[in-house]
Amino acid sequence: MDKKDKRAVLKRVLKELGGYKYLLLLSLLFALITVAGNLIVPVFFGDIINSLINSPVNFSKIVYNFIVIGVSVCITAAAQWLMSIINNYIAFNMIKKVRGQAFAHVQVLPLKYIDEHPYGEIVSRNIADVDQFADGLLLGFTQLFTGVITIIGTLILMLVFNWIIAVVVVVVTPVSLFVAKFIASKTYSMFKKTSQIRGEQTAFIDEMVGNLKVVQAFNRQQENQKKFDQLNQRLTKASLNSIFFSSLTNPCTRFVNGVVYAVVALFGALTLIYPLAFAAMLPVAFSVGRLTTLLSYANQYTKPFNEISEVITELQNATACAARIYELIDEKPQSRDGELLLDNVKGNVRFNNVSFSYSTNKELIKNLNINVQNGMQVAIVGLTGCGKTTLINLLMRFYDVNEGNITVDGKDINDVTRKSLRKNYGMVLQDTWLKNATVRENIVLGRQDATDEEVIAAAKAAHAHTFIMQLEKGYDTVLGEDGGALSQGQKQLLCITRIMLCLPPMLILDEATSSIDTRTEIKIQRAFSKMMKGRTSFIVAHRLSTVKNSDLILVMNDGKIIEQGTHEQLLEARGFYYGLYNSQFAV
Repeated sequence: MDKKDKRAVLKRVLKELGGYKYLLLLSLLFALITVAGNLIVPVFFGDIINSLINSPVNFSKIVYNFIVIGVSVCITAAAQWLMSIINNYIAFNMIKKVRGQAFAHVQVLPLKYIDEHPYGEIVSRNIADVDQFADGLLLGFTQLFTGVITIIGTLILMLVFNWIIAVVVVVVTPVSLFVAKFIASKTYSMFKKTSQIRGEQTAFIDEMVGNLKVVQAFNRQQENQKKFDQLNQRLTKASLNSIFFSSLTNPCTRFVNGVVYAVVALFGALTLIYPLAFAAMLPVAFSVGRLTTLLSYANQYTKPFNEISEVITELQNATACAARIYELIDEKPQSRDGELLLDNVKGNVRFNNVSFSYSTNKELIKNLNINVQNGMQVAIVGLTGCGKTTLINLLMRFYDVNEGNITVDGKDINDVTRKSLRKNYGMVLQDTWLKNATVRENIVLGRQDATDEEVIAAAKAAHAHTFIMQLEKGYDTVLGEDGGALSQGQKQLLCITRIMLCLPPMLILDEATSSIDTRTEIKIQRAFSKMMKGRTSFIVAHRLSTVKNSDLILVMNDGKIIEQGTHEQLLEARGFYYGLYNSQFAV
């Protein structure tokens, strides 16, 4: 990211902070009180030292000064505590908003983006990068306000007490800023690289843990360990480089601070030893107590430069993480949603000269025309990769067509809301998905108002009731992520139960019984036949024996429908379907 992009990210962060301007002003007020308290204390300590040196010792004045110091410390502590509360509130509420925006945007991203990016990398942006961003903001709020005010306040007081020392301090101190800026400019790209590698590692871990059975089945543990070690080594190297160079800031600025302290002590001592030489230049009498006060101010003056340099370093990391978050939020969302509602659906579906491809380099579907009447059972068959599932993606508007249009009951699906479109489809896919919740909560996903009796009836229709009752708590059994310990067939039965419960006017069955034993499949097919009666149904199948009774069979190859008709008609034609069907029964 170049400087222009970095500035754009910072402007965006500041704009987000604009919503908390009153709290920021309140935090600034408490910062002023905190700094004022810290600046008052050295003055009274200086007076105490002068009182002890002078004879006779004024004990009443010393006691008074200690009381003032105690009160100042208490007020300062309270102000600092309140400032921390406000800063925490601002930082974490802003992060809550940004994380919410990021997650909400993921919901409306086109599936193409999700398909092209590792899930773990997206998770890393929502979790790790946002956390790093929060840490940078919090450190900035905590130290930036008090640091800047302390610098201004101590500078003014040093000019009042001894302008010569103040000038010397002002001349020497900027060196630490140049050092900090130089190091910060070098570490930004390092932090950005660290964040990217962390995303790669999260994606790899997510992929491997989610597919551990496959990894172990193919004995890929050692190879995956090697790849993880390589990622880990890259992350370690990038982290060490960024942390090493950023950690140079502290000792470098502390060295400058030490030089400033030594210069103040030297000039202060010379002023005390040769008072006549400097008397004409100083507006107030100079004493050992004043020198003590100035030495304290020198520390207070230089310390914020050290803290601000740390803030700048941390902000480089926060800015790099913010850039990745905003990149996700700024990704182009899915195409516009329609405004019409699709209701009272009969189920007449038409593909009108539809063309579609996932990539501009490879054409998939070209000028496809299909006319499906209400209540028809349409089977889509063909070789792997011919475009069967792509038709389903287009029907559900997971992807938009490149050319042509798809209509339901004469309404272009681009003109209706996605919610109303998908509400009228019941879909069971080969790849099942169950959330971390009870069996009942997974079943009622599409119909939250269903009664227990309706849930049980749907489960019985899908032949899932028996195995559900064998679980530890039946329908109240909490399933782990993606179904936990359930078999693939049991997961698929639960997904079929969802559709049995909803009974929408149109159905999509994409290898819906691929993981179910033959005996159970026959029973489910009977239930499907009953459910599909009067409903427009699209059935994607590889086992052609399951689609023989379909009203229309579409035979696809290379994204085109090369044959269509009933089972008997296609066999009589002795074309592609004939060969495909007979190949499944070849000895």
